Amino acid sequence: MCLSKMHKVSVDTLVVEWGDDVKAVSEDEAMVLVNHQATGDVCTLMMCLQDKGTVVRQMMWLMDHIFKYTNFGIVSLIHGDFFIRQGKAHRDQQLVLLQEHLEKYYRSRNRKWIVLFPEGGFLRKRRETSQAFAKKNNLPFLKHVTLPRLGATQVILKTLVAPQENGTPAGRDAVIKESKSKGLQWVIDTTIAYPKGEPIDIQTWILGYRQPTVTHVHYRIFPIKDVPAEPEALTHWLYQRFIEKEDLLTHFYETGAFPPLQGQTKAVSRAMTLSNLWLVGIQSLAFLSGGMWYCILQYFYHCLF
Repeated sequence: MCLSKMHKVSVDTLVVEWGDDVKAVSEDEAMVLVNHQATGDVCTLMMCLQDKGTVVRQMMWLMDHIFKYTNFGIVSLIHGDFFIRQGKAHRDQQLVLLQEHLEKYYRSRNRKWIVLFPEGGFLRKRRETSQAFAKKNNLPFLKHVTLPRLGATQVILKTLVAPQENGTPAGRDAVIKESKSKGLQWVIDTTIAYPKGEPIDIQTWILGYRQPTVTHVHYRIFPIKDVPAEPEALTHWLYQRFIEKEDLLTHFYETGAFPPLQGQTKAVSRAMTLSNLWLVGIQSLAFLSGGMWYCILQYFYHCLF
């Protein structure tokens, strides 16, 4: 999963973090909700989590199925991540498969964090549809994010939250069983912002053909007990988080910084840095991985043609 986390090795600071310090909950179970602008969002998050203790080794990703066909797709499959297909035709089936996947792999592989993109697609692809839905249902008009979808979030909460933690009744939906796990304890609301609103795709991260860019990531941590379990209330709660994201991103694009947290007079940012030697090593592995896939595809091409 680390193989694509590289933009320019000559840049010391690639990510600046704002808001709550998620290191404080890195040993607890958490669900991470992220806005989605481009394929590079996954790379950005992987970069951010490198200095968050054991999180990288103990997390599960929900990603679009297209990532299955990238150079780290097979690694993600082995890692136990879930690739979800978008679209109404697949929605109900995918939610059933997601619940089965969580029940089978989340506890057995000792996962602690689960990352998902509730918008269900990239901003540029979903913005127009989301705005039309908002207008029809008298919801806020959003430009920098889209209204989130409930399905995957609800399945995760029903499956991984300990009984009674947020009103979820005890029963088969809670995959706590006889383990010592406390279940999900936090929701980490994560907002990614790119300068000038120009997101970075995964090709740029790997090849570095764009000028070095500092990406900004904002965190807010919510106790799981504050997250409602009832579908209508959960939908409203999710909408509120993305309305807040809209305000955060509007402020960022106007000022170049996120606003301070409640109770603060000035926003505090933290530069996230990694060793250049480490980055060179990871990039070398990325090119080796790409070369391996090229050889495999070339072999099959010659066998078929």
